[in-house]
Amino acid sequence: MTERRGGQIFACALFVCVAWVGSFSAPPPARAWSSTLPDGAVADWPTADGVGATHASPLGDITPARVSGLEIAWTYQTGDVDDGHGDTAGSAFEATPVMVDGILFVSSPFSRVHAIDAETGTRLWVFDAHLDRDNARQGMTTSRGVSSWLDRRQPPSEPCSRRIFFAAFDARLFALDARTGLRCMDFGAAGEIDLGGDVAHIESKRHIYKQTAPPTVVGDVVVVGSSIFDSQFANSPSGLLRGVDARTGKLLWKWEPLSTLPGEKIGEAIVATGAANAWATLVADEARDLVFVPTGSASPDHWGGFRPGNNLYANSIVALRGSTGEKVWHFQVVHHDLWDYDLPTPPALITVTRNGVAVPAVAQATKTGHIFVLHRETGEPLFPVVERAVPASDVPGETASPTQPFPVLPRSLSPQSFGPLDAWGLTPFDRAACRSKLLGLRSEGVYTPPSLRGSVVIPGFLGGMEWGGVAFDASSGLLLTNTNNVPMVTTLIPVADAGASVVDPNAKMSLARQAPAPYVVKREPLVSPLGVPCIAPPWGMLHAVDLQTGAVRWETPLGGLRDITWFPTPKFWGSPNLGGPLVTGGVVFIAAALDSRFRAFDLTTGQLLWERDLPASAQATPMTYRVRHGGRQLVVIAAGGHAGLGSTLGDYVVAFALPTVAARAVRPALRRLP
Repeated sequence: MTERRGGQIFACALFVCVAWVGSFSAPPPARAWSSTLPDGAVADWPTADGVGATHASPLGDITPARVSGLEIAWTYQTGDVDDGHGDTAGSAFEATPVMVDGILFVSSPFSRVHAIDAETGTRLWVFDAHLDRDNARQGMTTSRGVSSWLDRRQPPSEPCSRRIFFAAFDARLFALDARTGLRCMDFGAAGEIDLGGDVAHIESKRHIYKQTAPPTVVGDVVVVGSSIFDSQFANSPSGLLRGVDARTGKLLWKWEPLSTLPGEKIGEAIVATGAANAWATLVADEARDLVFVPTGSASPDHWGGFRPGNNLYANSIVALRGSTGEKVWHFQVVHHDLWDYDLPTPPALITVTRNGVAVPAVAQATKTGHIFVLHRETGEPLFPVVERAVPASDVPGETASPTQPFPVLPRSLSPQSFGPLDAWGLTPFDRAACRSKLLGLRSEGVYTPPSLRGSVVIPGFLGGMEWGGVAFDASSGLLLTNTNNVPMVTTLIPVADAGASVVDPNAKMSLARQAPAPYVVKREPLVSPLGVPCIAPPWGMLHAVDLQTGAVRWETPLGGLRDITWFPTPKFWGSPNLGGPLVTGGVVFIAAALDSRFRAFDLTTGQLLWERDLPASAQATPMTYRVRHGGRQLVVIAAGGHAGLGSTLGDYVVAFALPTVAARAVRPALRRLP
């Protein structure tokens, strides 16, 4: 999996020489949108990724006609940010809050949970997991959120009748009382569980075993995966999944994604592969007692000589029985992964219509830019998927899969090939340098295997789609997603040629041992001498896909680079991005780009309707809810930046809302004051 390292590699080479061109055109005439909830109804946001990971709300207070009136309702600061200088790796504020019972719960990068009054932004309590900073510096520290669970056996007045489950970065699971932030002492050992305790191959590797996603609750079971750093070891820790009792923390079941993989004998040692872990958010379908698990690559990421075959259950969406952990079905989207093409996004639980019948489905977005739409109960594709021939490996000891699965619809949202004739640059010199570099690399399109001379990875390690997830508007059948477009290069280096050090002082690449594999792997962005991607912009896009027909309805460049460059940049260039979209009332909200801007687009046309400066960059996915007393719909986003990407850092949670009637009446009078 690439959560932090890919971003750090790819940020360090960005964009020294830029120019300015025009701006977006004016928004289209307003259309009427209405909420599916009655006026004044309270709408919670019960999970970090929204119900079924759809990042959608039925609220319709904020519409294309009204969105231009949004203003900041309140701002909250966590006090939790690290710029990555000194001995630390830095922080990334990637969390999406949860809102239940009038309280907003959000986790900040160094494993603190904040409870905030959802209407006023006032701090109610803070829980600190007391993360060991020496441990945390092993990787970019982050947390993407918490989970909420209501114990229906307990009276609402009882302590811990509403619990907040939180997985700290150092792999400890906590149960907290939602009202007070105190530990639920009947859960695990004094309110916590050590998630690294029974994981295979974790000895001496605890420093690469982390938690970044919110736990997932299905019924009365809390399900957790793991985040394991890339390419350090062939026998990385196991990608074990566990289900524990929400009341007691007792282990109810566990599932090993690589339990059928024996490992390969190297000399006198048996090298067992690991990982295939689920670091993206797992998604529960409580009515069907299912939890959907997006898995990543088996270790090591870029050489598969220790793991021959397709590596069953790695790089797959797997449906498990929530109460027992029994596998119900699986669908593998990448065979024998050699490209770090983990499944990064939460599977979105949607409904599509086929032959006039509503069909429960799951939509899985991928780093390759593909979207697989599967029947939720069986895993059968709802759009055809074909196996196509892909390039073979030329590395001794490696056997790449001869074919890979490609959905016929929707089409890929990312370029699938990139060669010397496609080279781009700001100047003829820049373009010529990119072309020369490409002539020396192996580049045969998507799934070109890593090689000793270097291979182009297109799409790159950051996608395609990433962990921010997709948004799905049920009324229109449109799926919204953002993509990156920055190719990378992967080179395998024989261990004997790599030397003693695998640290690159200019930080424009990463080198990883993959021990005891015979090859060290070098990974770097494919950029020109000026630090600009060798591929033509846009480098970030927002797309709308009709999941009834598979057609791409619209796509538009996303974001800009103004905060990390010397000069304004053309808006049609877009920006590399991390974070995802929110859809509500016919409006698509998204930040994600490297600039410190929050934007709203028209769901139907993709037209930019509104944008607002944030106090920091927002590599996070927004959420929305309606408060009980004020009756306003709020849109909230974490704006804290990402040290590995070089975006503007901060510690802000910012809420936007339409002005109240009182505010409208007062504003003209205020303008008349001297």
